[in-house]
This record gives sequence, C-alpha cells and structure tokens, in this order.
Amino acid sequence: MKHLGLTAAFLCCTALPALASNEAWDSVKEQLYGERAILSGEGIIAIDAPYRTYDDARTDLAAQIKAPPGAQIAKVTVVLDENPMPVSAVFDLETPQPGFYFDITMRVNGPTPMHVVAETSDGRLFVAETFVKTSGQGACAAPPGTDPEIALATLGQMNIDVVGSLPGVNGGKLTSLASRLSRMDVDISHPSHSGMQMDQISLLFIPMRYVENVEIDLDGAGFVDLTGSISLSENPRLGLAVPQSTRSVDVTMTDTSGAVSHVHKDLAGF
Repeated sequence: MKHLGLTAAFLCCTALPALASNEAWDSVKEQLYGERAILSGEGIIAIDAPYRTYDDARTDLAAQIKAPPGAQIAKVTVVLDENPMPVSAVFDLETPQPGFYFDITMRVNGPTPMHVVAETSDGRLFVAETFVKTSGQGACAAPPGTDPEIALATLGQMNIDVVGSLPGVNGGKLTSLASRLSRMDVDISHPSHSGMQMDQISLLFIPMRYVENVEIDLDGAGFVDLTGSISLSENPRLGLAVPQSTRSVDVTMTDTSGAVSHVHKDLAGF
C-alpha cells in the first residue's frame, strides 16, 4: 500500500490562529476538500466520544461508519478542530468496505468540536460532529509521562490483541455492523512527542516525533493505512473492526524520524 504522509495542507493547519469553532472547521474543510459538497452523516456515522475528557492526554475517541446504499467506505478522516494539528488521523482503506469502526487514544488539547468525515467509493463526503470538553490540562504541551531513555529503548514495540466481538457504539447506533466482526487492538510503544513539550531537566523543547503511518495487512493483503499526527497519545492504542475470518495480522509502524518496526501475529487458533 502506498505510504501516505501529511500533506502541506494538513501541516499548515498547525499554524492557524485561535479561531471561533465554526471558523476553524471551515478553514480545515476548505484546505482538505475545497468546494466539494459535504453531506450530513446522520444514519451513516456514529461518534462515541466523552462529554468531558478524564485525561486530556489520553482520550478514547471512536466512530462507526456504515456506507450508504450502493457505495463503500474508502477513507475516514478525524478532525479535532482546535488541536494544534487539527487533522488528527486519516484512515485509508486498501479495499473499500461496507462498514468501518475505529477507536483510538488521542490528545485533546482543549475544548473542541470533533468532526469525522467519511469518503465513499463514489466520491461522496459525509460528516458527523460532536463537541468534546476537556479537563484543562493542555495535553499537547503536557510533559511526557515516561522517562525519555526508557521511551527510546522501547520505541516501536507493538502488541496485537484480537477479541471475539465488537461492542456497539454508545447508544446502540449502527450496531448491526458488528454482527460478523472482531475487535483488534494494536498497542504501540512510542513517546509521540508533539514538539510543544519541554524537557523537565534541560527546560528545552523536545523535538517533534510521532507515529506517522501504521500499515495494517490482514491475511497477507492490505487492509488500512493510518496517517497519524501529534494528536496521537503517548503509547497510542488503535482499535479496529476486522472480519472474524481473519487468520493473520501484519502491522508496520513508521515514525517521523524514519524508525520502522513490524509485528506479525497468526490467529489460526483464535
């Protein structure tokens, strides 16, 4: 699968001034999609996000997407409008699917609208929105939670876990998607430095370094590519819905400093 880095349009979002919520979304939307029409995601996208974050630096955000009749889901973009890097995660599906589910641990830097945009195989765009309140911890500038030397020593280590059922999205929305799906969790050891954090000893800013790409293959074939950002939490966890027939998983992680790690897991006994 072709590697996807953050485009210049994504990166320039980091330099946006503090804007009113609707202005922030309008700016990101224009940079990503130009004049393309974006349709309501009601009945297509269900977001599961906390009303208020318990831990700003590690917040579970999830969504379940069901393709409209006659189409498949090809790409899903997660936008935290007021985060320093608003385009927080992009999922590119190697083969478009009738449905897609993800949950992921992210930094939520402050109160923000959250948008999930689904692009279908016929080129249509659908969006759903919610609002996430925070605890005021300023997640993107919060000091790292682990010793830098330990973080570097374990950087890139990954663990894959697959369970036999996928819980429905909060409120029971779109739960029919889960009928023949398993849940796969990928835990990645990575400090996910935002570039806004300060070393507590030297008082110098720690250089930006985060998980740029996670490529997931199922049974030897491409499934999905995740393009990350500084919004990913330290030691991020990614959950996905995968077919119950899956018998092997390969995950390749690449970070912004060029570090690459790979893990394979056979699920034949699952």
